Amino acid sequence: MPRKLDLRTGPPVWSAYRAPTVPTDSLTRDAKADVLIVGMGISGAMMAEALTANGHSVVCIDRRGPLKGSTSATTALVQFEIDQPLYTLSKMIGKATAEQAWRRSRLAVSNLAARIAELGINCGPSRTPSLYLAGTMLGPSDLHDEAEARRRAGIGATYLTSAPLAEKFGVDRDGAILSHGNIALDPRKLTAGLLLKALERKARFCAPVEATVIEDSADEVVVATKDGPTITARHVVLATGYELVDIVPATAHRIISTWAIATRPQSRKIWPQAAFIWEASDPYLYMRATADGRVVCGGEDEDFVDETRRDALIGEKSARIAEKLGLIFPHLDTRPAFAWTGSFGTTTTGLPYIGAIPRHPRIHAVMGYGGNGITFSQIASEIVSASIDGLDDTDARLFAFNR
Repeated sequence: MPRKLDLRTGPPVWSAYRAPTVPTDSLTRDAKADVLIVGMGISGAMMAEALTANGHSVVCIDRRGPLKGSTSATTALVQFEIDQPLYTLSKMIGKATAEQAWRRSRLAVSNLAARIAELGINCGPSRTPSLYLAGTMLGPSDLHDEAEARRRAGIGATYLTSAPLAEKFGVDRDGAILSHGNIALDPRKLTAGLLLKALERKARFCAPVEATVIEDSADEVVVATKDGPTITARHVVLATGYELVDIVPATAHRIISTWAIATRPQSRKIWPQAAFIWEASDPYLYMRATADGRVVCGGEDEDFVDETRRDALIGEKSARIAEKLGLIFPHLDTRPAFAWTGSFGTTTTGLPYIGAIPRHPRIHAVMGYGGNGITFSQIASEIVSASIDGLDDTDARLFAFNR
């Protein structure tokens, strides 16, 4: 059934902040629900909240437990900018489709901010400007074209030359795109908050429970579990991160490993507006600040090899990340107080796969999130919950498995 993987290693910075506990039951007998969600990370949590809000009975299972997979490894730069620049994506999938994907991504960030506010989830959300710095992949003139492409698509973007970039943000680069409206937050508190909201609406959480066999028929899906009981549901949502289930088609999907560090709190040294910063380089560097003034910085991405080798690189990679961070902001104390590594799935276009699996209309999957996990989880919760309610989301085809 699933390919089991070790999703992350090393203590992520979020372990320094307490997230609410999410209670779980053991699965002692067969269960029934409208929807079974496999996976209790951020994707599963958003799905559970959306589906229970629409009145569905939901059971969630996870072979580890809530918040124990990749979710904690995220650096939680919740941004609408897709890994593939709009200018580049247009050449890959066509201008109209690329613009629509970017617009939907931007909308998802706004929808998520509104949902957090409406539900009163305490995850420290703050709307944050973003800087996309000229680098080895896109130089100043390419960034200028990218800013124009975004503006034509109705997505605000300002191109900054080196002087205003240095003046406003203290960054020495040849150019950057400034954009607004992304969100910084604590991903574990968000995930726990969403799960607890679903629990209030009578969702059932069973963990550790491992799904072993999925069998679907015209009107239901039956999932066998390792310890014996089965769960019967009208629909199943696979929100298992990059631990793919055999039933999911082999798509243009690669596993990438990333490394990250977090410094000690140093609020007085944080750059103006604590903007998200990342580079148009390969491998790229990305950074943000936490509410208490730590700098979280990651990058050095590589195609996934094996966990042992990935984990052995933590020391070397975190030293390199700290050094690169110091080149951008020499006044920071870049010594890692936390260093960790995680892996995630990505696709060639940077767009995830979301929706029913071909020939299995009652089994929905979400995968290939790249660097926009939380944003794409929001889109997935919108598209999949609409589909389960028999509604047609206008953008579903953008992310479909058979696109």
